[in-house]
Amino acid sequence: MSNYNPTRDDFASLLDQAFEEQHLGEGQVVKGLVTAIEKDMAIIDVGLKVEGRVPLKEFGAAKKDGGLSVGDEVEVYVERIENALGEAVLSREKARREESWGRLEEKFAKNERVEGVIFNQVKGGFTVDLDGAVAFLPRSQVDIRPIRDVTPLMHNPQPFEILKMDRRRGNIVVSRRTVLEESRAEQRSEIVQNLEEGQVVEGVVKNITDYGAFVDLGGIDGLLHVTDMAWRRVNHPTEILSIGQTVKVQIIRINQETHRISLGMKQLESDPWEGIGGKYPLGKKVTGTVTNIADYGAFVELEPGIEGLIHHSEMSWTKKNVHPGKILSTTQEVEVVVLEVDPQKRRISLGLKQTLENPWEVFARNHPTGSVVEGEVKNKTEFGLFIGVDEDLDGMVHHSDLDWNRPGEEVIEEYNKGDHVKAVVLDIDIEKERISLGIKQLTEGGAAAAAASSASSAPAAASASAGGELRKNAIVTCEVTNVTENGLDVVVVGQNIESFIRRADLSRDRAEQRPERFSVGQKVDARVTNWDKNRRKLQVSIKALEIAEEKEAVAQYGSTDAGASLGDILGAALKRAEGDK
Repeated sequence: MSNYNPTRDDFASLLDQAFEEQHLGEGQVVKGLVTAIEKDMAIIDVGLKVEGRVPLKEFGAAKKDGGLSVGDEVEVYVERIENALGEAVLSREKARREESWGRLEEKFAKNERVEGVIFNQVKGGFTVDLDGAVAFLPRSQVDIRPIRDVTPLMHNPQPFEILKMDRRRGNIVVSRRTVLEESRAEQRSEIVQNLEEGQVVEGVVKNITDYGAFVDLGGIDGLLHVTDMAWRRVNHPTEILSIGQTVKVQIIRINQETHRISLGMKQLESDPWEGIGGKYPLGKKVTGTVTNIADYGAFVELEPGIEGLIHHSEMSWTKKNVHPGKILSTTQEVEVVVLEVDPQKRRISLGLKQTLENPWEVFARNHPTGSVVEGEVKNKTEFGLFIGVDEDLDGMVHHSDLDWNRPGEEVIEEYNKGDHVKAVVLDIDIEKERISLGIKQLTEGGAAAAAASSASSAPAAASASAGGELRKNAIVTCEVTNVTENGLDVVVVGQNIESFIRRADLSRDRAEQRPERFSVGQKVDARVTNWDKNRRKLQVSIKALEIAEEKEAVAQYGSTDAGASLGDILGAALKRAEGDK
């Protein structure tokens, strides 16, 4: 028995030594000595009070086959100093992981690439072995473009870039896409330096979209827009291209900053618009094929690369509100007339109706003013009747031209849609495409009766109806039907002919040229300044009547009342008129 009695200081020293050993060992990677190999376990002494056991599989297949032997020095990770069995808990895998973390942190700090192997697929991506450390590879970071099958990439060493590291949580996120983009950017930059605008190169169609095709120029893609594929209209790139096809293109533009390249195919062919004005002069009749129909018209290909537009207003003389698809169809061959050519805007305006004779001119030639036509009542409105006078032409009978004596609003009720009637052609306006007709003009009896009935009216009015017809300079009695700011709407008493007296024609005196002086139903005398019998258009003026009466008074009384004023002359004329009465 030893008589050694440790003091309090000895106990404190031993306790500090024990804590120091534990502090230095747990959670660290230490070097150990293989003291024995038992079955599938390696016994390792790391300088602690107890030894630890590590499965041979953690050292790899080579070690398990005999590569690891007693006396080898290895690095292991100390998880615990002593477990319940009195052994140290060691791990070779964690030691390798710790080593990897150290190397990865150094490369992450220097922004260097690391090498790894994709070995498993997990939710949202894949796991990558970075020489012992496991990293996460998001699916979006696998490649530049989404790929469906990742099998060829798995279990093959390849470079990655570390995006994020968190040692405390044990998280590492890597990207393969950034590595590819950097490599591609370097490659693109080198290729772009060897290209120049206007250069003709060959490429392979890599992808096709609605707006164009992407062509691989040997490591860099260029966009061939659909408008640069051909001089003619191309509705979709698939009409002339297919994926994998080799094409010859010209470089139109190069953006050195973004490395975007614009390509063209039509630029390799001659421009069909050169000298287009001499080839298609205005008024020339040409034949083309309808390529496309829109709401506003139809496109006609005159030759490859040259298209013209037939606006819907130039399709038919008579069908104004019909969709172009009702008149033409795609692939149809049509004859058109060149209306306008704009080489700068590359536009040609075409006309379809111009290939046919204007039906209004034909009608005017076959049915001059005053001739009688017959047709069906196509429509009845508040202001008159529309009568079909030709296959596609309608003429209008204004309600004032329905009857000599009765109001048109009353007479129009006697007509129904579908009735066949006769009418007189009063006027044809080819430019405005209007035909004016009259039914009352078929008979003269009504006019004569109206003239006779108005014979008992004022003497001034009698002079206009004595012969049964209106004439220029005749005096008529009018009834005011409407008072407007600009003048009076009137109707000739007994003849049912409408007219309008302008404000300036209401009086010779400017102060009296006020429409508000008159009222609806009031009768006034006026002088006929113009009368178009065929068109039934009448112009009358109160001012003209006053001037005429003044001249007549001066002529009759000016010589006997020498030296008298105009007022005196008119006064004398009125007195004599009263005496005559």
